[in-house]
Amino acid sequence: MRRAVLLLMVLAWSGCRGVLAGELFSKTSVAYRIEAPPESEGWRRVDFADNDLAWLHKGGQVMAVNATCSDHDDPPLDVLTRHLVMGFTDRDWVDQRAFTLDGRDALRSTWLTLVVVKKNGCVHDFTYISPDGREGEQAQRFEALVAGFQQERRR
Repeated sequence: MRRAVLLLMVLAWSGCRGVLAGELFSKTSVAYRIEAPPESEGWRRVDFADNDLAWLHKGGQVMAVNATCSDHDDPPLDVLTRHLVMGFTDRDWVDQRAFTLDGRDALRSTWLTLVVVKKNGCVHDFTYISPDGREGEQAQRFEALVAGFQQERRR
């Protein structure tokens, strides 16, 4: 209980952007677990517009995670994916495939690597961006970030 009160105080102080405590990220509308990339592997946490969490690697790769729990209706995963890349004019997907993440249907799209999943009224998206020719260098770390995702139940 004491931990929950402390977390709520921190959320209020931070403007409800959310707090990452260990593997648990919490904000007003949702809480979820992820496997954050370690600083010892060259990652550092950064602010990335309109995302809950983001990290930059010394090699130029970026990973970001976001959850939206309102104002999204219930569109299909491919529509949600297209919304993430609105404004880009050159969007030739290399690959798109469905899979299961935290017990729900998810869609992985590769050009930028994007993963989108809907769960319990929220849309979660994961993004991996890499400099040309270096896509594979941190891809396993991104896979670990996605695989470690688990939405927590709100009480």
